[in-house]
Amino acid sequence: MTTRRMYPSDLFDARWKLLEPVLSAWRFERRGRALDFGRPPRHDLREIMNAILYVDRTGCQWAYLPH
Repeated sequence: MTTRRMYPSDLFDARWKLLEPVLSAWRFERRGRALDFGRPPRHDLREIMNAILYVDRTGCQWAYLPH
């Protein structure tokens, strides 16, 4: 995870421990069906979830995310 201040909408560690195995399995399955050139994923799953929760909780448009 990047070093930045937490937003109130960010996942706490306990919640992330519940979601991480499910999202990692989903990513693994999707990457298995795609063309795999051996590159690691470009985006951190936790940051993606934090962005989704931020948009959901604030009503902010996706293009206006702060980072």
